[in-house]
Amino acid sequence: MPDIEKNKTAGDQNPENENTPEKEPFDLKAEILSWVQIIVCAVAIALCMNSFIIANSRVPSASMETTIMTGDRVIGSRLTYKLFDDPERGDIIIFRWPDNEKILFVKRIIGVPGDTVEIRDGQVYLNGSDTPLEEPYIREPMEPEPGTMQFTVPEDAYFCMGDNRNESMDARYWHNTFVYRDKIIAKVCFRYWPGFKVIK
Repeated sequence: MPDIEKNKTAGDQNPENENTPEKEPFDLKAEILSWVQIIVCAVAIALCMNSFIIANSRVPSASMETTIMTGDRVIGSRLTYKLFDDPERGDIIIFRWPDNEKILFVKRIIGVPGDTVEIRDGQVYLNGSDTPLEEPYIREPMEPEPGTMQFTVPEDAYFCMGDNRNESMDARYWHNTFVYRDKIIAKVCFRYWPGFKVIK
């Protein structure tokens, strides 16, 4: 009888149970701390990208339609003009408005340093050309204004206009006409809301 009890006791022992790790008790404080660390890291990465790599902007007006519609959200590259290229005619840029640098504008570059931009009869002419600038991106023909507007773009500066010329408060009407290179924030690359669209 004692031997049977001894064997029964030995048989009840499961070697696998000895190697099974015990579950650690749930630690709410550690879990919250872990989530806080993740959120802080995500915010830091987003702030770093937004400060040095990309610029995120919402276009509140119709001045760039139909290329960029009212309310569209766009992403611009901060690195393009710092590392790779100079701003070029036709680029769409995010910049500090020369008349109030606290406000960001989105417009298209029409004149580059050294250009003479002439606007007459609802057309844009560059550098004395008799042929108007080809602008397939504009929403509709520009309504002619009395007389001729003429602007000579200084060194390191740009003349910018909206694609929706008849609804755009752009360089034609600013007190400080030109956007200087150091006030350009980014080159617009694409729209991400509503829906993805490459911007050209």
